[in-house]
Amino acid sequence: MSREISGLSSMATRPVLAELSEHIRTVHGIPVRFEAAGGVQTARRVREGAGADLLVLAAGALAALEEEGHVLPGTARPLWLSEVVAAVPQGVPLPALETEADLRNTLLSARRIAYSTGPSGTALVDLVARTGLIDTLRDRLVQAAPGVPAGSLLASGEADLAFQQHSELMGLPGVVVVGPLPGGSAISTTFSGGVLASSTQPDRAREALELLGSDAGASIARTRGMRSPGE
Repeated sequence: MSREISGLSSMATRPVLAELSEHIRTVHGIPVRFEAAGGVQTARRVREGAGADLLVLAAGALAALEEEGHVLPGTARPLWLSEVVAAVPQGVPLPALETEADLRNTLLSARRIAYSTGPSGTALVDLVARTGLIDTLRDRLVQAAPGVPAGSLLASGEADLAFQQHSELMGLPGVVVVGPLPGGSAISTTFSGGVLASSTQPDRAREALELLGSDAGASIARTRGMRSPGE
């Protein structure tokens, strides 16, 4: 079997990359393995010289690394779009989330609000600030540790409302996804892939990257709460 393609990614894309890596190995005979961590932590590892062939991160973070010379020029491409959703502990009444007024009331009703690190967490705090509720809710906001799903704070009782990428909240035990944020409050993140400058097999890494962005990749991504940017 040919030498393994190694990749680094954020936690949000871990489920889809695990399934896609198995698909690529089985169908195309290319062994691929991704190591996932918090997006900020992964970007720091790349800057510190971590050796790998592929990188999948939020588009802005990957573009910054490309500008710094850590990603081979011209290899970065958008892969999937992921929406931030709200979730609550299993067994509680689902809050209304049809309008931005509903979202405001849901935020005000929560005792503790969990959110993640990375772009989606930053966007959530910015959203709270835009609603004029940051002073009211500041002491209720609980940021999950890097690499820890915000939904885990629901299951443990540390929060009664959580916001994170759909792919990271779906399927968590003790957690029910309410749905995406309404109207102009919607938060989405585009995840991109690129070949790392540290790759020792860039041509094969490009081939694997093309397969990640294929129609089969899009189909698998949909089952994991993501979609192609053009959909």
